[in-house]
Amino acid sequence: MRLDIEIMMELQKIIKENRLGLLFQQGSFGIEKESQRVHQDGSVVTSAHPKAFGNRSFHPYIQTDFAESQLELITPPNKTLEDTMRWLQTIHEVVLRTLPDDEFVFPMSMPAGLPPEKEIKVAQLDNPEDVAYREHLVQSYGAYKQMVSGIHYNFQLSPELINALFNAQSQYQSKVEFQNAVYLKLAKNFLRYQWVLIYLFSATPTVDANYFKEGSPLQPNQYVRSLRSSQYGYVNAPEIIVSFDCIPEYVKTLEHWVNSGKLIAEKEFYSNVRLRGAKRAREFLQTGIQYLEFRLFDLNPFEQYGMALNDAKFVHYFILCMLWIDEIADQAGVEEGKARLAEVAFEDPRQQTKYASEGERLLSAMIAMLNEIGADESAVKIVKEKLAQFAQPELTLCARLVAEIQSAGGYQALGAKLAQQYKTHAFERFYALSAFDNMELSTQALMFDVIQKGLSMEILDENDQFLRLQFGDHFEYVKNGNMTSHDSYISPLIMENKVVTKKVLQKAGFNVPQSKEFTSVEQAVANYPLFEGKAVVIKPKSTNFGLGITIFQQGVTNREDFAKAIEIAFREDKEVMVEDYLVGTEYRFFVLGDETLAVLLRVPANVVGDGKSTVAELVAAKNAHPLRGDGSRTPLKKIALGEIEQLQLKEQGLTVDSIPAEGQLVQLRANSNISTGGDSIDMTDEMHPSYKALAVGITKAMGAAVCGVDLIIPDLKKPAENNLSSWGVIEANFNPMMMMHIFPYSGKSRRLTHNVLKMLFPEMQ
Repeated sequence: MRLDIEIMMELQKIIKENRLGLLFQQGSFGIEKESQRVHQDGSVVTSAHPKAFGNRSFHPYIQTDFAESQLELITPPNKTLEDTMRWLQTIHEVVLRTLPDDEFVFPMSMPAGLPPEKEIKVAQLDNPEDVAYREHLVQSYGAYKQMVSGIHYNFQLSPELINALFNAQSQYQSKVEFQNAVYLKLAKNFLRYQWVLIYLFSATPTVDANYFKEGSPLQPNQYVRSLRSSQYGYVNAPEIIVSFDCIPEYVKTLEHWVNSGKLIAEKEFYSNVRLRGAKRAREFLQTGIQYLEFRLFDLNPFEQYGMALNDAKFVHYFILCMLWIDEIADQAGVEEGKARLAEVAFEDPRQQTKYASEGERLLSAMIAMLNEIGADESAVKIVKEKLAQFAQPELTLCARLVAEIQSAGGYQALGAKLAQQYKTHAFERFYALSAFDNMELSTQALMFDVIQKGLSMEILDENDQFLRLQFGDHFEYVKNGNMTSHDSYISPLIMENKVVTKKVLQKAGFNVPQSKEFTSVEQAVANYPLFEGKAVVIKPKSTNFGLGITIFQQGVTNREDFAKAIEIAFREDKEVMVEDYLVGTEYRFFVLGDETLAVLLRVPANVVGDGKSTVAELVAAKNAHPLRGDGSRTPLKKIALGEIEQLQLKEQGLTVDSIPAEGQLVQLRANSNISTGGDSIDMTDEMHPSYKALAVGITKAMGAAVCGVDLIIPDLKKPAENNLSSWGVIEANFNPMMMMHIFPYSGKSRRLTHNVLKMLFPEMQ
């Protein structure tokens, strides 16, 4: 056994000799964050967990911890802390936008404004045993202690690192035993030095007096570092001691406390380090510890999501250091660490800790480790900033928090103020998921619904908008928000080619305008006499998002303008169509399966004169609208003043420097695409059902499950007739944009992403 201990003490040497520094820094990270739902004044709500979050029996991201009011937000495991924090931010945005207007998420660990204990309802989960367990906790600890919240930080060493370390030694013959020894070394050293993290990251200096059943132990105006980590927090009775010496001893002592009735279950052992990867501790003997859960972190109220990225990185470096250092704490060291934790937790956060020199030595060792393993200079900088806080306690999180509490007029007042700020921030770009803003808005909307309702989601390729969704054993792949296995392979190819689309629809009996196709600019311009004086549409064969389209509504009268429009279209494709312009209004129909779910009037890009401003100035003013942007990260796109727009102005006798009369409508585009600056107006309820049925038929002709159908209709109230004067098909579009229906410029929102999920996972209903 002594040789085995020596091997654990020499892990640093093995890592250096085998050049495992980079692998040593890798791993998997996950965050679980508890928070109370509160009223505007910061007092805890007594309402039930919102039904909008689906069923907690399977929800992977949004759960309740002890009480109905206590949210538990869970990230999936990620290979980088950056991705873990992106997930945490995203889940927060989903939660904050889903909660009732008068509910907020309290940003502090200790609850404020606690209702009478009898009004606190334990989480009403589907499994009666889970409810009974929580009722047991009420009897053992009281309901108020259970309302304390915090962050649990989950970490797994890279399995490749475990393999490399195992292969580099010869004392351990069993990989499971070796893996257990590695994680136990980490756990024991963490418990020995955990007080350092309390000094740096604690944020529970006070609490309302009614939290304490037997009177507050705090003197008036007394502040401590962490009530949550003190004896007044969520801790076991002092007699509950579980041995971390080795896994057999850990299993034996933990089972003893359960069998004696002192713990109702193994999960009632509230160590600041939990061994993870098995349902029962005894299983670790066969399968090994898979990862560790670190449970001592107070919520950082100055961070919207409870923990700063750089702080999460520091914790990672601290964990690695616990494995790197040569020493291994024994059980006496573990108990010493617990005692020191309790001591530091009750210190005044504005004063230097009595153990500062030990903390400085440990962080200096962390810096040396980071240099040895070739860590980025930014990592060293993060640790150096924390090192400085031992000499300057006023820089610590808790000391700063005390100052803010005093300035705000109290703990609850500050929490309520921050909770309101964070909810307001979550709505600043209510149509987007800020952490995944590089993805299409339709994909972001689908992701929002997936997280809200509780499907499991894996982002397979972020740049290509590829998701894998799962419910139970059923999984589906989704691209760009609505491209799924329900579509045939050929349907997007048909719709991508506007020439083929027209021929397919014509053969199926649908009204399509007449057109001619050209393969060169010269060929098209040579045919100009065929179109002179006629209203026509010039567009690329395979255009999407309205690119390269020019419309001559009043008839084309200038050969040069015609040639320019042809040239613009050929920039987008090798083949161009010149199509008869149909008189009427263009509408976009969103079809899913056998139903038209939404109809949108897309008004072409335009401005209205004020008698004072130029066209360019009017465009700039309209583009300042908060919903306008690049069109992929915003529901509306800024209006451009490019060649097509200037051709459109020329048809009206205007230039960008013209000053339109007050009330004069100036058309900047003839095509109505939102992607070219148009406005979106929901017309679903106004549209005659006959046109909705036509759109479904067109979708079926395309062989599609989801389709965006563009129809020209002179009068949306009159029933459809089978002629071009009644209606005509302009386009059928695969992967139709959903965001313009979800967040229209005007009219009712249609949450189409819900329908996509219902199509993919009907069993969730």
